[in-house]
Amino acid sequence: MNTMQKNSISAVALAMLLSLSGCANLSEKEQNTAIGAGAGGVAGGVLTGGSTIGILGGAAAGGFLGHILTDDDD
Repeated sequence: MNTMQKNSISAVALAMLLSLSGCANLSEKEQNTAIGAGAGGVAGGVLTGGSTIGILGGAAAGGFLGHILTDDDD
């Protein structure tokens, strides 16, 4: 993995962490969706060597799983 890919993964991880600080007013389901997307994006980037498709695919899969695995409390 080259330096640019490492920097890209770090930037995505940092952006997700900073954006999650604004999640205080979100429901539990929305928070878990955002956390799943962030974790999935980082995992996808690591597993694919920092490819864009890997990051986006991981984020989509993580967000989807975070959303469907959270119980509805309606």
